[in-house]
Amino acid sequence: MPWFDGFESRSFEVNGASINARVSRTVLGEPLRPALLLLHGFPQSHVMWHRVAQRLASDYFLVMPDLRGYGDSSKTAGLPDHSNYSKRNMAHDMAGVMDALGINRFFLCGHDRGGRVAHRLALDYAARVQKLCVIDIAPTLDMYEGRSMTEPYMAFARAYYHWFHMLQPAPLPEIMMGANHPETARAYLHAKLGGWGSAGLNYIEPQALAEYERSFCNAEALHSACEDYRASAGIDLEHDREGRAQGAKLTCDLLVLWGERGVVHRMFDPMALWEAQCSGEVSGESLPAGHFIPEEQPEATAQALRAFFN
Repeated sequence: MPWFDGFESRSFEVNGASINARVSRTVLGEPLRPALLLLHGFPQSHVMWHRVAQRLASDYFLVMPDLRGYGDSSKTAGLPDHSNYSKRNMAHDMAGVMDALGINRFFLCGHDRGGRVAHRLALDYAARVQKLCVIDIAPTLDMYEGRSMTEPYMAFARAYYHWFHMLQPAPLPEIMMGANHPETARAYLHAKLGGWGSAGLNYIEPQALAEYERSFCNAEALHSACEDYRASAGIDLEHDREGRAQGAKLTCDLLVLWGERGVVHRMFDPMALWEAQCSGEVSGESLPAGHFIPEEQPEATAQALRAFFN
């Protein structure tokens, strides 16, 4: 399959950061297509959407950014309260990208960390998000607090140990992940990509794997990723608790996808948790995959998104 044919690389200076993205190439006179913003997760970049993007390219104007701290976007040092890596601030980055493209309303889909940014984006910019899809996550607050868990919390901590490791103060997690040793970082990356119900690395395109290795296996990227998780365990939970106390819920329709071999499927009730946080129509299904669904099941993912957003 061609590597991002029909897309162009763009850089957007927004919210004090440089955000790298691949965007659908337009042709003068071509009919306007609905915009779809696709957000990647840890430890990846926008290239995780390659197979899905080729299947949706004729239907949507696709915007695929690298989140702050990932891929080729800015990797700045974390602030003391980690607020520059809060999901609220990262959502503000994404709103800025769409502003720069002149797009007011759009469809939205996020996988893993991108799903958490997408959740916050749909809350804070409700008038702009037409529909939302989240892939293989439950709400962050519910997961940290162990709501609707089907196994003891220790089982969750074992499966998602990185959540609790990466939130520890810098620089210890970064050093242990290989900040000063690229081969250690590469081994860590491969372990993450091959885990969480995924059967090794065979599902990843060689070009995509090379991109993950290039952009992740360095000190700045490891620090940024840890800051993402530090924010999730601190300021993001504050924002979530404040919102729930005020009765804030998603107002758009929501599609929830999760992998049959993943931790979310095994330990949580994703439909019940998302239905509690959405006043729109909630639909969902599990797919025969581990955690990295868009790469493991690109055709099923594209079909589900097309059916939902149409």
